Amino acid sequence: MKKTLLSLAVAFGLSMSGSAALAAGGEAAEIENIPFSFDGPFGKFDQNQLQRGLQVYTEVCAACHGLRQVAFRNLADHGGPHYSADQVKAYAAENFEVYDEELDEDRAAKPSDKFPGSNIENAPDLSMMAKARAGFHGPAGLGINQLLYGMGGPEYIVAILTGYTGETKTQAGVTLYENKAFPGGWIAMAPPIEDGIVEFADGHSNDTQHASEDVAAFLMWTAEPKLMARKQLGMVSVIMLGLLAVLLWLTNKKLWAPIKRKDH
Repeated sequence: MKKTLLSLAVAFGLSMSGSAALAAGGEAAEIENIPFSFDGPFGKFDQNQLQRGLQVYTEVCAACHGLRQVAFRNLADHGGPHYSADQVKAYAAENFEVYDEELDEDRAAKPSDKFPGSNIENAPDLSMMAKARAGFHGPAGLGINQLLYGMGGPEYIVAILTGYTGETKTQAGVTLYENKAFPGGWIAMAPPIEDGIVEFADGHSNDTQHASEDVAAFLMWTAEPKLMARKQLGMVSVIMLGLLAVLLWLTNKKLWAPIKRKDH
């Protein structure tokens, strides 16, 4: 037992030192937890925030990054931005063009189409970004922060968008921008968001922090459009399992009661 406990202590110490060394080397950054409305078992997406996030994506991000896993018609889904069918049709036609193989040319997008892919070869598609990136890191291999706060994908996106220091450098003919949240500390993407870059119809604050949170929430929805339905199903399952456990306990007591009385 002593050897086992000693081994666990050594392993924990090594993991802690490895995590610290990783952070010191610029490979991992401290990501702050943000109380998004969809956090936790009872959380749900804020419809207004998703609509603002879609606006930020359309006016700022869509010039380079695609959403090829998301169909325009999904913008009308309950639990998402929840636009009307007419609004979705107008939004797709006014903002995007897609290539039609039958016509062999570009045409205005329709609700049945998916968002176009990235316009730049090395610009990642954002459909699954909030799920692909883990923002929280505990001691290496333990995932303590992920257990407490979730994966932290939206927080990672916010940290990247707000982590620019204003410093630049040129490397191999490419301009790099210093970013406190990006692994390695330097990123090829210029700061995409600044204060007042968008004007929200609902009058919501449009500074860099709030605009970044809005688009991060929207990208979380693109990665998990059925998140609310899964949470509801999970809650119903937990309730049903709890009731089943009580019934099994009562049944067990009733079946064994005569035998226990004989023993006494």
